[in-house]
Amino acid sequence: MSENFKVSVNQTFQFDFDKESISQLDAVSVEENKFHILNQNKSYKAEIVLADFNHKCYTVKVNNNSYSVVISNQLDQLISVMGFDVGATKKVNAIKAPMPGLILEIFVIIGQAVKENDSLLILGAMKMENSFLSPRDGIIKSIAVQTSDAVIKGQLLIEFE
Repeated sequence: MSENFKVSVNQTFQFDFDKESISQLDAVSVEENKFHILNQNKSYKAEIVLADFNHKCYTVKVNNNSYSVVISNQLDQLISVMGFDVGATKKVNAIKAPMPGLILEIFVIIGQAVKENDSLLILGAMKMENSFLSPRDGIIKSIAVQTSDAVIKGQLLIEFE
């Protein structure tokens, strides 16, 4: 059974490819992430500008025009047909203490916009410093602790809008 791919370009155009047709593509790598492509006797310069491998999203520049490209394989397509989002994650609205400890440092303020993996705070517990990173992009709704506060397991630390 041949593996099939669906490719969406700029959320407007849809293309279907199989592994065999991709292997027959006349593309030569000229530098890292840069390619020379021949298609129907026309020459193209292509560059992968951005790559998000987890979401299978890419920004590709072809002859100085940028395109947003999303690639899905058969499993991705099946998950979509079943009504699930590929790569969907649980939306976390609150950070709670996983263990008792002492708040050593807080890096955010109420109303601050944070990106996924931004540092939020440090909890000292069992002679270790535990850094808490933002699980998602969002805005800080409330901070339920202050530096030097002792916290118990399960206590609310930070809440997102």
